[in-house]
Amino acid sequence: MKVSGIDTRGGQHCETTALGVLLRHEGLELSEPMLFGLGSGLSFIYWDAKYLDFPFLGGRVKPFELTRNLTATLGLALDVRETSSPRKAWSNVTDALDAGHPVGLQLDSYHLEYFTSKVHFGGHVVAMYGYDEERAYLVDTAPQGGAVTTSPDSLAKARTAKGPMTAKARSFTVRVPSGGVSVQDVRDRLAPAITACATAFLNPPIANLGHRGIAKAAKLVPGWLSRCADPGRDLPQAALLMERAGTGGALFRNLYRDFLAEASTLDDSPDLRAGHALYAEAAQLWTGIAELIGEGALEEAGARLGEVARVEREAMGRLSDFSACGA
Repeated sequence: MKVSGIDTRGGQHCETTALGVLLRHEGLELSEPMLFGLGSGLSFIYWDAKYLDFPFLGGRVKPFELTRNLTATLGLALDVRETSSPRKAWSNVTDALDAGHPVGLQLDSYHLEYFTSKVHFGGHVVAMYGYDEERAYLVDTAPQGGAVTTSPDSLAKARTAKGPMTAKARSFTVRVPSGGVSVQDVRDRLAPAITACATAFLNPPIANLGHRGIAKAAKLVPGWLSRCADPGRDLPQAALLMERAGTGGALFRNLYRDFLAEASTLDDSPDLRAGHALYAEAAQLWTGIAELIGEGALEEAGARLGEVARVEREAMGRLSDFSACGA
């Protein structure tokens, strides 16, 4: 059984890829950067813990927060199901598919048969549009293949995995209101989405987050060699995660830069134009930082992180003042 009319294009980021599939089926076409920006998806976290082999640099909000933000911002109907029962988890999905609706799933990508990187990540999101006795039909990011399949058994393991960032077999559907979402609706929701993202970034509750987290990373990254069991493996892996692990490049800053560029075509605001220019600068800095980390040039990477903390703080300061023209 497959839901008809599914556009299986894969994007750069898993959550926006899945949302794109669900929304296009509902007749709402938004670019991946626009989905990311309206979902207030940009963030930063420096995370280190005893259970981690190596510190983690994250560039987005926690898994599924983007989906909740986006649907609330645009007034979409979000139906979320979670359960500890494998039987109920499967029926939650098949009931929606049998009714003609693709479904979003949060799961641990480690168990997916097609996945190219065998590491545990419980915050991965895919769209599912069909199933039979042998295969589940999914849409993942373009780097993972776009339209892909995995066995029902592997999918069940991925959905019921336990660990950091996992959920209880979370599945969800999204419905667009009967009146649809117009260009004016999108324009009207730019300011709330942008200012919410900026406010959170500028006022993080702990020093690991937002601009404070980037400044903290600037101080700690030069000492990463003491955290490396194998520098030749760990440092290039960290750089790879920043550039190619579903981030769209530059630790999600490319996506946010492109969102601000598109937003500027809908609202000719000086604050938006300034934010876009600064995030174009930040994106270049982040790509350079990833290269330096991969090469083991940690002192220079730390210096660049201090610079990007300043650039992003200035950018978010301008964006926190944004209000729609004529508002």
